[in-house]
Amino acid sequence: MSKEELTQKTGRLDIRAETRKGVLINIEMQVAEQKYMAQRTLFYFSKLYADTIKAGEEYQKLKKTIMINILDFELLDAGRYHTTFHLYEDQDRNLKLTDDLQIHFIELPVLGRVQRNFSDPLHRWLTFMDEDIEEPELKELISMDKSIREAEDRLEYFSGNPEVRRLYEAREYAKYEWNSMRRESLEQGLEEGRKEGKELGIKQGIEQGIEQGIEQGRRAALAASVQRMLDKSYAVPEIAELLGLTEKEVGELILLLSDSDKNA
Repeated sequence: MSKEELTQKTGRLDIRAETRKGVLINIEMQVAEQKYMAQRTLFYFSKLYADTIKAGEEYQKLKKTIMINILDFELLDAGRYHTTFHLYEDQDRNLKLTDDLQIHFIELPVLGRVQRNFSDPLHRWLTFMDEDIEEPELKELISMDKSIREAEDRLEYFSGNPEVRRLYEAREYAKYEWNSMRRESLEQGLEEGRKEGKELGIKQGIEQGIEQGIEQGRRAALAASVQRMLDKSYAVPEIAELLGLTEKEVGELILLLSDSDKNA
């Protein structure tokens, strides 16, 4: 996605590709468990699918859209690591409404319980993506699959690119900041809640104090994260994307930091 799209809060796609035949493919990798993964997938699908035509264009110009979700957690109780969904009629599974929608879920923990079969291209690619892959296996995959060899060559090139390393480190830093922010917000919120509740002496006061404290703690933690990123020369759009905020929200936090400095 373009730099402008990355700063939007409406959502972020990991990989968006289009085949020579005009089929759109979105590949998303999720490490942390997502409670509403199905709804998230449909949301991204609807956005991608609708954006394939402009206002006033004919519906037949809509492009087939394929969603591929590679998950490091178990989502479905299907007993298979790879499940595929289409739009079928309830009573007649041979009657498909349209082939414009395909949704794939690949659950890596389930794959881990399956005997690998390198004659299967999907098994080869998923094994290649495993960060704990052994060197002999990697060499075997590279010798078997030209596309994997090209991917490995590209990865080696990226590993020597300072800008790519900077973006990778920025995402890792943002992940650390997010976890730290959640922990700090909870701790500060609980403390504020206890103080408010103790002063008011009623259940409502406790609940309101906790809610207010959590929000104050969240803003304080976000402001601290913004300050550290500014100190490292991150631009406002980058900060917004990494922390999941809008540029306006980042601007408000910068003003909050400025006010704090004035009052110090």
